[in-house]
Amino acid sequence: MEILRVNMSDLTIKREKLEESHSLLGGRALIARLLLDEVKATCEPLGRHNKLIFAPGLLGGSKVFSSGRISIGAKSPLTGGAKESNGGGLVGLKLGRLGYKAVIIEDLPKDNKKYLLKVSKDGAELLPAEDYWGLGVYETARLLIDCFGKNAAISLIGQAGEYKLSGAGIANTDTDGVPSRFSGRGGLGAVMGSKGIKAVIIDDTGTQLKEPANGEKLKELARQFKRLLDESPVAKTYTVYGTAAMLEITNALGGLPTRNFTTGSYEKADNISGERLYEVITSRKGKPSHACMPGCLIRCSNVYVDEKGSEIVAPLEYETIALMGSNLDIDNFDAIAKLNYLCNDYGLDTIETGAALGVAMAAGLIPFGDVEGAINLVHEIGKGTVVGRVLGMGALITGKVLGVTEVPVVKGQAMPGYEPRGVKGTGVTFATSAMGADHTAGNTIRAKVDHNSAEGQTTLSRNAQYTSPIYDDLGLCMFVSVVYGSNPGLLCQIVNAQRGTDFDKDCLFKLAGDTVKWERKFNQKAGFSNVHDRLPEHFYELTNPAANTVFDITDEELDQVHK
Repeated sequence: MEILRVNMSDLTIKREKLEESHSLLGGRALIARLLLDEVKATCEPLGRHNKLIFAPGLLGGSKVFSSGRISIGAKSPLTGGAKESNGGGLVGLKLGRLGYKAVIIEDLPKDNKKYLLKVSKDGAELLPAEDYWGLGVYETARLLIDCFGKNAAISLIGQAGEYKLSGAGIANTDTDGVPSRFSGRGGLGAVMGSKGIKAVIIDDTGTQLKEPANGEKLKELARQFKRLLDESPVAKTYTVYGTAAMLEITNALGGLPTRNFTTGSYEKADNISGERLYEVITSRKGKPSHACMPGCLIRCSNVYVDEKGSEIVAPLEYETIALMGSNLDIDNFDAIAKLNYLCNDYGLDTIETGAALGVAMAAGLIPFGDVEGAINLVHEIGKGTVVGRVLGMGALITGKVLGVTEVPVVKGQAMPGYEPRGVKGTGVTFATSAMGADHTAGNTIRAKVDHNSAEGQTTLSRNAQYTSPIYDDLGLCMFVSVVYGSNPGLLCQIVNAQRGTDFDKDCLFKLAGDTVKWERKFNQKAGFSNVHDRLPEHFYELTNPAANTVFDITDEELDQVHK
């Protein structure tokens, strides 16, 4: 297995053998190890010492169901710490088929020129991108597919990444060539923009899916996985209603962010529920169920269309509905979908942007519920105006500039769609994850506990934080945990059948533990300490009316999570 190393200063591209000690690392784990080994932890995130890393999982490029996720990582310009942002689509699958464990983009261009990076079985090359610079994500993707063919998978940035805004993400194309599968969190689009890269084109023409070490065994295990998946009511819910099914659950718990996280229940939640989304999409002849990558059996994605049946955005997911919907007091799917589309096109993380808009509304820049005002503000970000750049830098900077102190962030990153006083285990994860407020670092919402109570939440979060990296390390969609979570032995057998390894569940948990340990060690070298593992003080002092509680996990309890 090889690493592709791209130096933007001298424009050289080298293929290197992966260190033997890293051979069983993939995705998030490999990114964490490379950051610790190669990146100066105190460096400027948009400077020459930071590195942008694309890494498929250990199962990337294989026939294993739902194994094509891509991990993208760097030192985050938003948090100042280690960051891995995970996305769907085709990039991870195709990069894995080409046999690359990672693509590492380092240093800065000397000439201020802009580039495309094309990767294929014949190697890699840097191509001029001046004609694409300044264009939105959708137009850029269309032009690149016209140029490089429909077999190409693309990771790219929009104007937000070009402006080096901390709310910028990286878009990945899906099975339809639509660039809407975002590695959105942490401002990695800004890192890509700082490297002068508009897009990475992955063309795996002439390659095949990796043959498993034991094909017959893998087929047998795949049938077992599918049977268990078919029996899972949670999987069926995701297939029908997508991630939007989560809205009813969080709202009932008092955990749905509403009007800048001032409460956790939205009185108009029925208008933006998963069931309502399904009704709207099916009545308009859209696609309520859609696969973002080959080999996905859950199909939790969707294609949201307007009243004429024309596509607005794909997908419309829970996090966007929460942050652009209830958080802004907007209960109209067409409006939320429009905001989603604009964020995608400008290359913005909908979570960070939704939180920034919520802070702007709390400041009185526009009133809560002002759809046109919210749309205009997103356009300001895309145009790069002063107001737009403030919002595009994320919720924390927006709060500082507008004088708002009640800002829902941890380590500089905005909270996703889980009000931490209503879903306290996830609140512990927000506080103590090395990556800032990030539900993918260890979400506890599915646990059968009293989410409003402080009891047992640190243990719950710890277990989630030291389990979830398994899926990111392997390149698996997190939702396959509905099967593997209670059947870790089956997952081990599948890894072994594909890779020829002898993993047991202890090996998988050690890999996950090392991932968290390396991320935290990088942050410690960057200057982080236990005092950064806290929520903003207003969550401890102001009651969430919907849950009738504050965040009452003590500092001492938070300090024990990683011990």
